[in-house]
Amino acid sequence: MAWRNFYNEIKGLKLKELPGQVKPLLSIENVKKAVVRGLDNYNEKYIQTGSIDPLYHVCFGGMIFSYLVALPEERRHLEHQQHAKEHGH
Repeated sequence: MAWRNFYNEIKGLKLKELPGQVKPLLSIENVKKAVVRGLDNYNEKYIQTGSIDPLYHVCFGGMIFSYLVALPEERRHLEHQQHAKEHGH
């Protein structure tokens, strides 16, 4: 919904006018307010209801984070393996 409102606000603007419209939205104050509002909404939706979903979020988030952290090392390993295969080692 917020993205749709944002799109409707900027769709009639010219490119030169866009930074003036977007810059106030990306101020430190607005970002802080958005983060606090998001945390409050998460607390109300999941924590206060006694839902088990936050546990799932932590587990799946941890799995995704560990995969992303290990990915560069795995890619280097696979590139080294491919290089060795090409040169007959």
